[in-house]
Amino acid sequence: MIGKLKGSIEEIAEDHVLIDVHGVCYVAYCSTRTLSRLGSVGEAAVLHIETYVREDQFRLFGFATALEREWFRLLQSVQGVGAKVALAVLSTLTASDLANAIALQDKAMIARAPGIGPKVAQRIVTELKTKAPAYSGETTGGAMGLRQELGEGVAPAPVADAVSALSNLGYSRDQAATAVAAALKNAGENPDSAKLIRLGLKELAR
Repeated sequence: MIGKLKGSIEEIAEDHVLIDVHGVCYVAYCSTRTLSRLGSVGEAAVLHIETYVREDQFRLFGFATALEREWFRLLQSVQGVGAKVALAVLSTLTASDLANAIALQDKAMIARAPGIGPKVAQRIVTELKTKAPAYSGETTGGAMGLRQELGEGVAPAPVADAVSALSNLGYSRDQAATAVAAALKNAGENPDSAKLIRLGLKELAR
């Protein structure tokens, strides 16, 4: 069983990456979100791996964070969701977005993923409603997912900057991450760090 790969990028394709680990190249199938986080050919890379062994195939799936891998596993517990569909969801939504969609029973957000119809989206939000909190942290909306991304160094720059700024004001990193996670729900598309700091302070003042 392979749990993690550390090596250099040999090749990046549309749906997979080739990782050279001491001369042995591994093919890992990834979400487009994970692929976009990887560097260029020749650069170092680390992937959390889910190994699939079937009678007719041996396949590795790679993820930028352990949390993303856990969501990949969880999604496939839903009837009608296989590896391809799970990757499509993770290509479209961040772990925090996915946790929020399930918490709010927002099947329309899930249905944004390619190949996800209304029935499958409904099953995902319904069947994972009781399981998702363990993968999202607080019910306030994905603060655990945000902390995981911060720890892995893959959180968007404005988000990381906002958490850092709030921490510098004397709040704990957990308080700052929780506030910024809550702020993201009302910040609109692609908010800058200044907006997240302002909204985060409002959350902390409550």
